[in-house]
Amino acid sequence: MKPTEYFYTFRKKRRIVSKNMRREYFFRPKDQSRRTVVSENLKAAEDTSDREIVGYRLLDAPRELVWKAWTDPNHVVHWWGPNGFTNTIESMDVRPGGVWKFVMHGPDGVDYPNRIAFIEVVKPEKLVYTHGSDETDHPGDFFVTVTFKDLGGKTELVMRSIFKTKEARDEVIEKHGALEGMNQTLSHLEEYLTKMA
Repeated sequence: MKPTEYFYTFRKKRRIVSKNMRREYFFRPKDQSRRTVVSENLKAAEDTSDREIVGYRLLDAPRELVWKAWTDPNHVVHWWGPNGFTNTIESMDVRPGGVWKFVMHGPDGVDYPNRIAFIEVVKPEKLVYTHGSDETDHPGDFFVTVTFKDLGGKTELVMRSIFKTKEARDEVIEKHGALEGMNQTLSHLEEYLTKMA
């Protein structure tokens, strides 16, 4: 490959990242280097359909209310998680670089520590974050984008989780019921919103 071809290819990839994910580069958690964020963004610009779990809901609630239910610890504690789970929120700082730490208590008595690091927060339109255990750089960590689209009193919510590999995605679906868990979680949100209205 000629140097000019390499440069053009690099610029093209960079333009995609710059266009679609500019904020992740600038608003990164303090413990991430620029190189790590750019590298993750280049990977995310590729086709990720074989590594994704996507949840969708058309919610009968205004976007601002859905945003509040998702970002206020006094609300999220009541609906987050699959059937039978409860939550203890340790901290929730919804801003670029902020962290949400919580423990999900399973119906089997097992506690599951979680850590979400916010990369992009565009109120009330979009949240971008990494989700994993309370360990940093855990191999099971995954990248999440949640969009809230205003449909005139209703909200279209799309939650897209992207895993590092297809195998990692398949494992959480098969061993942990992640697809069913996401659907149950979004159903809980839908039900909780009727109580908030």
